[in-house]
Amino acid sequence: MRLLALTCIALTLAGCATIYRSPRVVPGLDDGTAVRVVPINGETVIQANRSSYQPKTLPAIFSFTAGDGSGQVPRGVGVLPDAPSSQNAVRGQLELNPPPPVNPGPYTVGISDVVVLATPGGRSTVAELTGLLAAQNARQGYTVQDDGSVNIPDVGRMRIAGLTVDEAEAVLFQRLVENQMDPTFSLEVSQFRSQNVSFGGAVGKPGVIPITLRPLYLDEALAKAGSVSVSDIDLGSVRIYRDGNLYQIPLTSLYASADLQRTRLVDGDSVFVDTEYQLDRAEEYFEQQIRLAQTRLQGRERALEELATEVGLRRDNLNEARRNYQTRLDLDAVNQDYVYITGEVDKQSRYVLPYERQASLADAIYAEGSGISKVTGDVSQIYVLRASKDPLEFGAVTAWHLNAKNAANLTMAAQFQLRPSDVIFVAENPVTRWGRTIAQITPSLITAPIAAALN
Repeated sequence: MRLLALTCIALTLAGCATIYRSPRVVPGLDDGTAVRVVPINGETVIQANRSSYQPKTLPAIFSFTAGDGSGQVPRGVGVLPDAPSSQNAVRGQLELNPPPPVNPGPYTVGISDVVVLATPGGRSTVAELTGLLAAQNARQGYTVQDDGSVNIPDVGRMRIAGLTVDEAEAVLFQRLVENQMDPTFSLEVSQFRSQNVSFGGAVGKPGVIPITLRPLYLDEALAKAGSVSVSDIDLGSVRIYRDGNLYQIPLTSLYASADLQRTRLVDGDSVFVDTEYQLDRAEEYFEQQIRLAQTRLQGRERALEELATEVGLRRDNLNEARRNYQTRLDLDAVNQDYVYITGEVDKQSRYVLPYERQASLADAIYAEGSGISKVTGDVSQIYVLRASKDPLEFGAVTAWHLNAKNAANLTMAAQFQLRPSDVIFVAENPVTRWGRTIAQITPSLITAPIAAALN
């Protein structure tokens, strides 16, 4: 009888000492910690998301670009022009050979154009974005760079050369929206420098006339060049060199025809006004234009080679800086925001809150290797434990409770935003708790009687 009593006492003590105690969320005041359990629903999600949190931003090196090094190479000079007419200076014998009609379409932004960003609010010109374009001039405009690109801080580099003003506005609008910046603006070309027509010969003001958003016609261009100044219009002509071809319009024909006066000029045209007695001047003028075009082409090729080298060096520096930052991340040497995942999950771990965006409860529990255990987890007992930051609450904890037994409630998990130092806890299901308790008691039922008998 004595041995039997000792055996029963030993069994009782052994069983009590080995009963499994599983973690759980206890509302109210427990161990000095005030815990408030709040069910997660549509209203409480809004309340939980009100707590302020600004996700960390990536270092600036991940926003910089080295450029693609692809400059806008102008077209070649083409074939040499035919020699100007050598016909005798006889009245009425000048040949009419006008250029064919052209329609180059709407104006496209090009290299050397000066553009500004106009914003509403009473200002007539620009709320400039610093660094939008390469070089600032006296009008506070900015010049398009040699590679046809613009570089907007926090948005990056983008090409606008070759685009119409509307197309450039659309591209810039999209980039601003993607970077969550105010897209209220208008893009304006303040100085037109990329498309020009040169004038020489018997005009009041020889020089270069830019092509703007409005098409440039021969009569308007002659007026801007100071009009024609020849002693005898019967012997005068307007010669246009375009794409390797030489065209001629006698002044008598020009003044007699409204259609000829509205001859449209395009980028690269060279116009020379002369008489039959000035053919040598016309030849010298066109020869000079060809040499200038060749010189510009050679200079641009050298500039592009230098740009490609510079872009390569800049890209290498950026890649090295990014690799160094990635190494610091791998060595856990970068201050990051974490959420901790514990309880009945596939792997207890910490989840890194992403850069530059909010993470949801669904992001964390469905991250690779962090899912809820299908065998032991209780999907009706998912908690997000968030400690109060108010020192007057002495570390009070709010336990946001998600009952995913109804799968429709998982939509709340995708809307519930996480905060640094949140703890995601998944409780064990009752069967698991019972099984673990039995597993720990069972060995005691065998070893306790033996130990009592030996004593």
